[in-house]
Amino acid sequence: MKSRSLDAIVQRVRGEYLEMPGLSLTERQAQRLWHLEPEACHLLLKALVESGFLRQTPRGGYIRANVS
Repeated sequence: MKSRSLDAIVQRVRGEYLEMPGLSLTERQAQRLWHLEPEACHLLLKALVESGFLRQTPRGGYIRANVS
């Protein structure tokens, strides 16, 4: 994935989570929604978790970290 396209997808994902505070997606759902290869999606979600923007729920969903 090129740097420019990576930045664009990160901004898109962040934007969608900001627009929909209750959004909870599994890794597979995120792959389908954003048309990502499994490894790219995994790395993207991992980076967003490590940055503190997302967190993973016990059921495997990814949600915004600052939303209950």
